[in-house]
Amino acid sequence: MKMNFKQTLLAFTAAGALVLSGSVYAQKDKAASLEELLQMVKSSKISETKEHRQRETQFKKQKSNQANLLKQAEATKVSEEKRSERLENQYKEQEVLVQAKRLQLDERLGSLKELFGHLTSTAGDLRAAIDTSIVSAQMPNRTDFVNELIEKMNSETKLPSIEEIERLWFELQRETTESGKVVSFTATVADPAGGKSEREVVRVGNYNLVSDGKYLTYDEGSGSLNELPRQPSSKRQAAAASLQSATGTSGFTKVGVDPTGPSGGTLMSALINTPSIPERWHQGRLVGYIISGVGAFALLLALFRFFALSGLSSKVNRQLKTDTPNDNNPLGRVLKVNADNPKADTETLELKLEEAILREIPPIESGLNILKIISMVAPLLGLLGTVTGMIVTFQAITIYGAGDPKAMAGGISGALVTTVLGLVVAIPTVLLHTFLNGKAKRIIHVLEEESAGLIAEKSERK
Repeated sequence: MKMNFKQTLLAFTAAGALVLSGSVYAQKDKAASLEELLQMVKSSKISETKEHRQRETQFKKQKSNQANLLKQAEATKVSEEKRSERLENQYKEQEVLVQAKRLQLDERLGSLKELFGHLTSTAGDLRAAIDTSIVSAQMPNRTDFVNELIEKMNSETKLPSIEEIERLWFELQRETTESGKVVSFTATVADPAGGKSEREVVRVGNYNLVSDGKYLTYDEGSGSLNELPRQPSSKRQAAAASLQSATGTSGFTKVGVDPTGPSGGTLMSALINTPSIPERWHQGRLVGYIISGVGAFALLLALFRFFALSGLSSKVNRQLKTDTPNDNNPLGRVLKVNADNPKADTETLELKLEEAILREIPPIESGLNILKIISMVAPLLGLLGTVTGMIVTFQAITIYGAGDPKAMAGGISGALVTTVLGLVVAIPTVLLHTFLNGKAKRIIHVLEEESAGLIAEKSERK
């Protein structure tokens, strides 16, 4: 057993040596005897020694190459430094030469330098005017020449020619002249639905473009013509159509123009963006609809009570002209109480007449209290709509910020619509209630007056 343990230990040692030596590991995994194992270890050491020598030789060779490369890099660095110094000196010499040439150019230009400064400024102003001018819708690409001229005058190596200066003057005069003309031309116009078509377009100076009775806008970026999504009133559109159909060379045709046209068109934008009455009514939303419904009900109720009270009043008037009580009117029914109780004493008759009058009053005053309530509730509903609208507006400001004053003003305007609707309903309702209440009071007064007359007559007979 002891001999077997030593053999096993030697086998493990030999196996570890075989793992360290790659060449031996590839040949055999196990030794048949101790002598064979010893030979295997010896041959692996010899192989490792040869491999290490080869690696050492290769390393020394690479080290020598690195030294050569380092010397070459240092030589290149010195060469580039000398080249850089030479170029820097050349740059300084050329800088001095350029400065001298500039001084020479300034001396030779003399007063022309100031002239070119004015030309550059004028060309810049003309380019800004042409960019926003609706004349460019008829005469596109006018800025190309102006851009080239400005670029040339801003350079230090080129000067504008006489022809280019004259062209600048021509473009300036043409812009001024065209701004005073009313002319027509054919162009592609896009409608609000996105469709495009070739149309005859009338340009009114430098203010407005119209086509087929529609006002157009000019997009400076794309150079396209588009119909305004909202047009002015039909009267303005009819005038624009009349201008387009005018053929005479004399006479006048009235047409509405925006004097702020090419500089923003703010007046027309404000005009066409002003909401109409139905649009303002819809701004009141749910509360506005409720107020409108209440107002319509109050109006119908007032009309119904007006005709009812008018009928009662005419019947009472006819009853006043006859001594025969008629059941079709309040006065006739009150007088019939007297006729039905000829033997009643004064106190009893007075009570019966008061009872008859009290019985007639509710039908006469029917609906008047509802009108009074509506006249008081309508302003409160309007105030409720304003408060809720302001809450919604402030919530929108909280979310989106207050950077757009137009959106804030639109929200506040919409909130105030309900207040207007409430007052529009309340004021006529108050007047109608006062008028109808007066008619009812007059009928009741006739009943009370006739009742008092009957009691007085009864008392005189005693």
